[in-house]
Amino acid sequence: MPAPDAAASDAAALGAFLRSRRDGITPAQAGITAFPGPRRVPGLRKEELAMLAGVSADYYSRIEQGRQTAVSNEVLDALARALRLDEVERAHLRDLAAPPSRAGGGRIAPQQADASLLRLMTTLDAVPVMLLGERLEVLARNALLEAVLGPLPLGSSLARWVLLDPAARERLVEWERFAEYTVAALRRDIARHPRDARLRALVRQLRESDAQVDAWWNDHGVREYASAQKIIRHPIAGELRFGLEMVSPPLDPDQRLIVYTVEPGSATEALLPTIRAWGAEAADSAPAHDSAQPASRAQSMQSAAAGARRGAPECCSDDPEREHGVGDTGESGDVGARNVAAW
Repeated sequence: MPAPDAAASDAAALGAFLRSRRDGITPAQAGITAFPGPRRVPGLRKEELAMLAGVSADYYSRIEQGRQTAVSNEVLDALARALRLDEVERAHLRDLAAPPSRAGGGRIAPQQADASLLRLMTTLDAVPVMLLGERLEVLARNALLEAVLGPLPLGSSLARWVLLDPAARERLVEWERFAEYTVAALRRDIARHPRDARLRALVRQLRESDAQVDAWWNDHGVREYASAQKIIRHPIAGELRFGLEMVSPPLDPDQRLIVYTVEPGSATEALLPTIRAWGAEAADSAPAHDSAQPASRAQSMQSAAAGARRGAPECCSDDPEREHGVGDTGESGDVGARNVAAW
């Protein structure tokens, strides 16, 4: 079976995204009176969107059906305004409409971790840190990160861990939210790198492995990587609360250093040294050791967790009511805040 034409595939992706956004906005939300007659679509009709964007209905139909491979920036901007797209969605629309020559076939050689980010990692041993590359591959991570999240081998895909590994559902308190964000971030990446065969293979595998992942993908939601709040359910230490911050080098924006920050004086901050020591002991333990030792370590960790939470000041006690930082998904009115993803 021959491979589909690249330009036709891009045009089809552009049309599918526009259709999904058109279905999601009603005439009233778009600020117009609905055209008369029976409606067969939940949102705007093609003719209504074409009128809002100032183009002919036939021209817009060709775009949505994948028959108009070249679309001007002026038309894209007009469609974005008519559909009330936020900045992330606007950027995604432009990427989908960009000429195929803008992107190569994806990296062939193994990814190399950015040296400056690796140097920065060595100064951050007090908190969990990991370095992600293209396709959310784990390029580096410190021991504390694995003690908090569990094993993440170098070269593995964080997306595959989040979406398919049962451990992720156990560790991530808001697993469904992070899982949906991960799918939306992958969709954003695939528009940036449409010729990356390994990325497309990863997405195909994830969709085939889980019906919910496939449903999220078909929603055509897109998100950017950004800072966020994250709650981890540690099997021994209990609930841990982090703020996630991201750093990317200017010459390789596809690499992201993820730093799990903590509130000064919080119970989570007090627990991290114990978790780090516990993780080191667990890694060093041989099968021949006394089987009572793991239970003893667990009891010690649980006691430390209880003590840390009793001793944390009220202002820094990891109270969920205080979580209103960057990445909050509440109704803030900031359109950019809706479309962020973090790990």
